[in-house]
Amino acid sequence: MNFEGLDPGLAEYAPALHSALDPVLDAHLNPSLLQNVELDPEGVALEALPVQESVHIMEGVYSELHSVVAEVGVPVSVSHFDLHEEMLWVGSHGGHATSFFGPALERYSSFQVNGSDDIRQIQSLENGILFLTKNNLKYMARGGLIIFDYLLDESEDMHSLLLTDSSTLLVGGLQNHILEIDLNTVQETQKYAVETPGVTIMRQTNRFFFCGHTSGKVSLRDLRTFKVEHEFNAFSGSLSDFDVHGNLLAACGFSSRLTGLACDRFLKVYDLRMMRAITPLQVHVDPAFLRFIPTYTSRLAIISQSGQCQFCEPTGLANPADIFHVNPVGPLLMTFDVSASKQALAFGDSEGCVHLWTDSPEPSFNPYSRETEFALPCLVDSLPPLDWSQDLLPLSLIPVPLTTDTLLSDWPAANSAPAPRRAPPVDAEILRTMKKVGFIGYAPNPRTRLRNQIPYRFKESDSEFDSFSQVTESPIGREEEPHRYMVSKKYRKVTIKYSKLGLEDFDFKHYNKTLFAGLEPHIPNAYCNCMIQVLYFLEPVRCLVQNHLCQKEFCLACELGFLFHMLDLSRGDPCQGNNFLRAFRTIPEASALGLILADSDEASGKGNLARLIQRWNRFILTQLHQDMQELEVPQAYRGAGGSFCSSGDSVIGQLFSCEMENCSLCRCGSETVRASSTLLFTLSYPEGSNSDKTGKNYDFAQVLKRSICLEQNTQAWCDNCEKYQPTIQTRNIRHLPDILVINCEVNSSKEADFWRMQAEFAFKMAIKKLGGEISKNKEYALADWKELRSPEGLLMCPSIEELKNVWLPFSIRMTMTKNKGLDVCNWIDGDEVQWGAARAEEEHGVYVYDLMATVVHILDSRTGGSLVAHIKVGETYHQRKEGVTHQQWYLFNDFLIEPIDKHEAVQFDMNWKVPAILYYVKRNLNSKYNLNIKNPIEAGVLLAEASLARKQQKTHTTFIPLMLNEMPQVGDLVGLDAEFVTLNEEEAELRSDGTKSTIKPSQMSVARITCVRGQGPNEGIPFIDDYISTQEQVVDYLTQYSGIKPGDLDAKISSKHLTTLKSTYLKLRFLIDNGVKFVGHGLQKDFRVINLMVPKDQVLDTVYLFHMPRKRMISLRFLAWYFLDLKIQGETHDSIEDARTALQLYRKYLELSKNGTEPESFHKVLKGLYEKGRKMDWKVPKPEGQTSPKNAAVFSSVLAL
Repeated sequence: MNFEGLDPGLAEYAPALHSALDPVLDAHLNPSLLQNVELDPEGVALEALPVQESVHIMEGVYSELHSVVAEVGVPVSVSHFDLHEEMLWVGSHGGHATSFFGPALERYSSFQVNGSDDIRQIQSLENGILFLTKNNLKYMARGGLIIFDYLLDESEDMHSLLLTDSSTLLVGGLQNHILEIDLNTVQETQKYAVETPGVTIMRQTNRFFFCGHTSGKVSLRDLRTFKVEHEFNAFSGSLSDFDVHGNLLAACGFSSRLTGLACDRFLKVYDLRMMRAITPLQVHVDPAFLRFIPTYTSRLAIISQSGQCQFCEPTGLANPADIFHVNPVGPLLMTFDVSASKQALAFGDSEGCVHLWTDSPEPSFNPYSRETEFALPCLVDSLPPLDWSQDLLPLSLIPVPLTTDTLLSDWPAANSAPAPRRAPPVDAEILRTMKKVGFIGYAPNPRTRLRNQIPYRFKESDSEFDSFSQVTESPIGREEEPHRYMVSKKYRKVTIKYSKLGLEDFDFKHYNKTLFAGLEPHIPNAYCNCMIQVLYFLEPVRCLVQNHLCQKEFCLACELGFLFHMLDLSRGDPCQGNNFLRAFRTIPEASALGLILADSDEASGKGNLARLIQRWNRFILTQLHQDMQELEVPQAYRGAGGSFCSSGDSVIGQLFSCEMENCSLCRCGSETVRASSTLLFTLSYPEGSNSDKTGKNYDFAQVLKRSICLEQNTQAWCDNCEKYQPTIQTRNIRHLPDILVINCEVNSSKEADFWRMQAEFAFKMAIKKLGGEISKNKEYALADWKELRSPEGLLMCPSIEELKNVWLPFSIRMTMTKNKGLDVCNWIDGDEVQWGAARAEEEHGVYVYDLMATVVHILDSRTGGSLVAHIKVGETYHQRKEGVTHQQWYLFNDFLIEPIDKHEAVQFDMNWKVPAILYYVKRNLNSKYNLNIKNPIEAGVLLAEASLARKQQKTHTTFIPLMLNEMPQVGDLVGLDAEFVTLNEEEAELRSDGTKSTIKPSQMSVARITCVRGQGPNEGIPFIDDYISTQEQVVDYLTQYSGIKPGDLDAKISSKHLTTLKSTYLKLRFLIDNGVKFVGHGLQKDFRVINLMVPKDQVLDTVYLFHMPRKRMISLRFLAWYFLDLKIQGETHDSIEDARTALQLYRKYLELSKNGTEPESFHKVLKGLYEKGRKMDWKVPKPEGQTSPKNAAVFSSVLAL
């Protein structure tokens, strides 16, 4: 309801919100309502205040049934009949909600919704009640527990809400928009602009949304698009209330007079079929509220604030005889509502009283109400006391449910033993800091555990699944008991927990104690992180892509080389594949193959990750092969078959390609032979292998040979028969690859059962080789394994766990026979005599392949599953990172990296760990290839280049490219700043306590990069000022903070110097490789979004130079004002201005700290800075005359050029 223009006498009740603390009773309150009512010392009623017995109710005529006091002296702001239960809800101006049950108005619940604002609307749902206040939407259970608390913007002034369906809500107010909120996710899903601000009333029919405005208008909006379809100018002053029924709309309000607003006694009635006004209805009361009460006819109830109520037909004449009077305790009626059954009316007045009028003695609020739950009565007092010291006292005195099952008390004592739970040990930090006073110890809380919660762990449960090194699980699964969870902790999906500082305080070292770099998982389509790691740890591939550089804007080989360079530079810090995955998303073939996942599918695990990563594996090898081929016309992607005309044109082809002969034999005797090549093989399992429970034993080598030399019967075209005929197709190998890539294709329970069965066969064979016997149901104890020792006492097999679930060999031997045949067998690891013979025979087609990586699909119903990799990291990588020469298997699970035993890499428990991809490499592979990396980025990338923008003119140039004599040297200073735009908004959840938790941060994209000279005669003049063209949709340009406007990144209309991200990235890479030092403010975030890894000794960040430990970070704007007397970033940010200011601040830092030689004096300067900042609330005073580095003389020279 709109309260503008109401009786001025209401103003005297505003202080009553606080005067209720005075125990003196308000003079307006009817003393008859206070019979037998006790007030607490603060003057608030403790119980509902029933009046004396009401008068006799006549059927069909509304009369007062009951009156109660909701809150003494506090005006009622809203009333609402519950749509699901027999309850009436009342909200007050003090933010308090009260519910009454049934027509007797028995108090059901009472609780505070908001501490300061009034409740403006109430809406009942199936599981709770929605309360709307000024800038807060709260969903609470009927008993008062908070379900969610959604905080709106502080500038919002909400007045109305409308439930459009069971999970969607519209919220409107005095602002120029209406919010759509999803009640399932508690997030704002849409913001509809409103041409006429001030929506205080909303209604809905099956045709329109109806919005009542404070200006007196009623707008009719489309149900789907929310666009205005019609508009009625009902009143010239303001709208008080309106209602819709059938094809009629009736409204009451205020008209403008010379003395102000006056209540209009004419109701405006509109016909929604003709969309025009019909004859206004004159009434005999001052209408403030109105409702349709359709029973036999479309009656209207018109209520005035003084308590007069009149019933009339909307198309007839009002009869004064149809007026009855409500006797409010206060002078004004504040709210009015009608029950769903139309049998009850509720009025709330300015003194906190609620009046219930009904047309029958026993009314119901709803046609079909569900039963209301009440608190159970306390049964303790009704039970007889039981003295446990009396042995002869019968236990039957305490009633228990009748049962025929055996009671726990009947458990025999011989089968039980007391096992008291041992108290957990006291934290060592508490013991260290404890101070004793007498026999009492005092210590500060180290805050290492949850408050009032002591976890108890049992050795039996801990040892079952936590035998691995303990890794803190993902926040998603902290509620689950570890011993009841099948997936080991380190294999579970890891997620980043974001705080107010983003990632700065997240402890990645807890998950990765090695010097190898993990990859962050929150980027779209980051499911391929494990395969990126596999390719990186193939030394020839790592060197190959880092030596590659081409002119294509989106080249996966180039982007993979840039990412591998970051992995080389990292010392354990995780990296991001932002730029690589962005280029990946732009390739049409990736989308056509279904490799681009939507964020929702990736988060929920809807896609089959095992199939997805196998398709991605085939796609990336094909794409790298094409990118490496030096052809004038790039070859098109040849589909899922992976077949090529020539594979020797690229090193990728030499590494992965297998040359084959495909023979097709028709039943007519005609044979066709064609040559082809493939980059990988797919396992083909024996048919009928799972037909019986016993199954047949297969070596992995047998299945692999069958898959490589595939023989199958298919329909094919025969040139001799000139029609499709059944043919026998066979595949013979002409040349084996150096890296054997295998897709496992375990996509159904049949293949999973085959792996499980072969692992059982392999386990039995291993036991027999050790001289033991095994039966189906026999479990081996530790004593049994003592018999399996060798005569010297050495344990031949370390444990039974290493033999379980293993079918995959660590090495295989492949032999090319003279008749183009292929022999494959499992290679026994450690047989050096055989290896020497194999090396001698390698010239005759004998090759040994070692397992290098396995990619597995982790089945996890709670998180949707994930992909991890086991990788055997070679000596060259350990030499570069750790200075040691050895090989070690590691688990790569996004940013979690952990060394593992080699047996773990080939163990596949098909219940949760399913193989997807296998990589076997030839022994001594690295010796066959040139592993030197020559940086392909040359100085020419810094020279002048053409802009992509069509409208860019020389007069718009804001920088001067470097000349050949200005090329940066080691240690040169370069001022850097970058501006960004938002591609995807942040995903966050609002907890019930009002705090916000970030689930997924916003995805940013670099939009502008500026580099300025840091020394020389042209110091401060930019030599790079590139606007980055983007093909992805920009959600928010962040113009206030970035200075980027819509159109600046569009090559068709932009007037800026527009380039590709790859072009600017190469410039920055050249500067980093040349050893320059970057000066800027907040460079850590800039480099992170640009996707660059910069050594720490090449970064001079003013945000840390002017920072005291455990204090807040200071903005560039405040530092420039305090130290340089410059007022920058007036309306928007400008990267040239910010980069030059950062350079000047660094010069100032050197001056104040005497080049770092006097840290104590500089510490005093910082103390003065923080004291001044606290006094100024870290805000720069408003400028009298804008002064910034742009006004410097050096910048005028740039503009002149």
